[in-house]
Amino acid sequence: MRVLSVSGEMDHHIGDTLREALGACVTDPPRVVADLHRVSFMGSSGINILISAHRALTGAGGWLRLAVLSAPVLRTVQIVGLDTVIDCHPTLDQALHL
Repeated sequence: MRVLSVSGEMDHHIGDTLREALGACVTDPPRVVADLHRVSFMGSSGINILISAHRALTGAGGWLRLAVLSAPVLRTVQIVGLDTVIDCHPTLDQALHL
């Protein structure tokens, strides 16, 4: 399992770096927990990257989980319904042990 800690703003400026980090999971099956507690903003680019990563990881028999979403990021995730597609957890420990 890979834990990816993301910080700052998830927008088009970090798109390539985030895509690369999410796609670099080498476990079989690929399992990634994205710790988002240091993310202050998530734009449409960040949402699209997470959806693409989720599809790729589940297509390979793995999964993507989001953990410790800050209040503004959680609100965005809930508004667009991303929390109905990707598992979201209030703590990193919960995301790692489910």
